[in-house]
Amino acid sequence: MALPQKKYYRQRAHSNPIADHCFEYPAHPDDYNWSTLFPKTIEQEQKNKQVEFLDVGCGYGGLLVTLSPLFPNNLMLGLEIRVKVSDYVNDRIQALRYQHPDQFQNIAVLRTNAMKYLPNFFHKGQLKKMFFLYPDPHFKKAKHKWRIINKWLLSEYAYVLAEEGVIYTITDVKDLHEWMVKHFVEHPLFERISDEELKSDIIVDKLYESTEEGQKVTRNNGDKYLAVFKRIPDGYNPN
Repeated sequence: MALPQKKYYRQRAHSNPIADHCFEYPAHPDDYNWSTLFPKTIEQEQKNKQVEFLDVGCGYGGLLVTLSPLFPNNLMLGLEIRVKVSDYVNDRIQALRYQHPDQFQNIAVLRTNAMKYLPNFFHKGQLKKMFFLYPDPHFKKAKHKWRIINKWLLSEYAYVLAEEGVIYTITDVKDLHEWMVKHFVEHPLFERISDEELKSDIIVDKLYESTEEGQKVTRNNGDKYLAVFKRIPDGYNPN
């Protein structure tokens, strides 16, 4: 089985996350059959194993493929709203599993709208890491409400993220970077992780080049702005 070619899966770079799309989603996280996405891991190894890493807007799946061998015991899921792009990621994962039978069993992709249905798929405090890599900047002020990071959605991310869980963000748009940092810093359940602390995080270096978008920014000699945040425990009072 050969790896898929992106040229057969191209579609528009932008999708309106507010529009009504045709998505199937469970009424409760326990209602979803995760063995359809991770058949070898869940059916043969641990039936109660849950997704712990979530790449929101995973694009062509570069981060998932990069992190899979580094964290073989963690289930990782990419969410992608675009039909053809999610099809590409799924075909890519199936081809990698065929070529390497004992690898890439811990990654999968799901087409859904992360702005609407996260609590339908994930329990409170289930996720250990979330990734927002090169999200759509939605430059026009009227479309800022479409941005994947805003004060309302951060409360939802805090709900599905475990205490001390980590959210990684990176973008080549300075205005968007400042927007994301502002909203995280102002939210009572998140605090920014210092650059010094990030030096020991093996994931950070992978964020710059693992995605197609990151590689494009490098080719264009663009800047990349990283910010990483930690989920503060409920009831935490620094004073």
